[in-house]
Amino acid sequence: MDKIAHYRAIVQQLMTEYANYGSGSPSDRTVEQELIWDEKNDRYLLLTLGWKNNNHRIYNCFIHLEIRDGKVWIQRNMTDVDLAEELVAQGIAKQDIVLGLHSPFKRQFTDYAVS
Repeated sequence: MDKIAHYRAIVQQLMTEYANYGSGSPSDRTVEQELIWDEKNDRYLLLTLGWKNNNHRIYNCFIHLEIRDGKVWIQRNMTDVDLAEELVAQGIAKQDIVLGLHSPFKRQFTDYAVS
């Protein structure tokens, strides 16, 4: 398996786990987790959407990952988990992870790729 296919499999597995984890109880169908995968462009999003109390719209992107130029970009992480460390634990090298949610200036001070 080539590197991109391997990274894609890791990202998809991680996103699936988070979608299943946050799906809530079967009786609560007013708020849903939705996975959006664009394998052609390697973009992966986990959304929460629905209604709370029938009058408050819920729409949030909790996780947004991309694979660009052989690296996994973390564009958004609204969880309390360090997604970069989870990706490393699954076999993605730190130099192949970009914290896109940080400014390019801040990235140089991390153990991860700058871009």
